[in-house]
Amino acid sequence: MIPAPFDYVAADSAEHAIELLVSRGEDAKILAGGHSLLPMMKLRLAAPGVLIDIARIAGLAGIRAEGDELVIGATTRHADLAASDLVRAQAPLLAHSASLVGDPQIRHRGTIGGSLAHADPAADLPMALVALGGSVELAGPDGTRLVSAEDFFTGFFETALAPDELLTAIRVPCRPGALWGYQKFVRRANDWAIVGAAAVAGRIALANMGPTPIRAHAAERALAEGASAEQAAELAADGTSPGTDIHADRAYREHLARVLTARALAGRHA
Repeated sequence: MIPAPFDYVAADSAEHAIELLVSRGEDAKILAGGHSLLPMMKLRLAAPGVLIDIARIAGLAGIRAEGDELVIGATTRHADLAASDLVRAQAPLLAHSASLVGDPQIRHRGTIGGSLAHADPAADLPMALVALGGSVELAGPDGTRLVSAEDFFTGFFETALAPDELLTAIRVPCRPGALWGYQKFVRRANDWAIVGAAAVAGRIALANMGPTPIRAHAAERALAEGASAEQAAELAADGTSPGTDIHADRAYREHLARVLTARALAGRHA
């Protein structure tokens, strides 16, 4: 498994990376940890002409509180999210989800921005960000714009990120003390979720129940109207469009969505 030939450029700033994106257009791809992009390149599912490495840009990593939000740099590693006392205190669901990404090697190299930009609907961090009501900062030649997580994911491996834009940061509402739960069904510990469910503060997000991570709106409405966790969970699959593959068919994924949502709601903790 050898990728097609490509050029490599190490950007020394976010502005430099954007300039390179503008000049190379859709032929360019951003490289940070590489754990999402490089496997696809080896399988020839992606064949960019140039990789723009942003891993050395110091200003794109880090975690800080800003008002009632956490601001997380795009090149922050999964392991740093999982170990952060600030994230554990203010958005524990995010820290927990980061601790479940892949294996230790992946968590110490993979980045939150890379995972989100990759937009795998079965991945942990996209589902967590949707459940938390987070957003992403996208910087381009015309400035920076803020896009909600629900609007950022537009399709299977597709996002609202324009070819000349760079994902620079993630914003997550601080929810200290909010009850939360997180469940995913996998064949092996390091696999992506066959189905996942994340619940926090009345919001429920599902992984691998459609082309993007999605909200379980019917279940959320039932909770808001006073239904029990079990009653609300029965509605978790309503409005979803799960696919069929070698791991599960649509009916089984719908069943898993209901079971995992019930567990996420029943197992919530602050």
